[in-house]
Amino acid sequence: MLSPLERLDVLACATGFILAVIFFLSRFAGADAPDWLPMMITSIGGFELYMFINERRHRRSGGRNG
Repeated sequence: MLSPLERLDVLACATGFILAVIFFLSRFAGADAPDWLPMMITSIGGFELYMFINERRHRRSGGRNG
């Protein structure tokens, strides 16, 4: 069973992946992507990178079992 934070990570990964696919498909089709789309993909990626580093640091300091 996933914790609420792990579910948020999965949801953010799925959302970022879907948005990236939409962005590249729109570029491939020759359509203009909305201006906010690359910023949204970058912010989700930054959030995931922060959460990954924070969890690794927390585990290394002995804060979690596992």
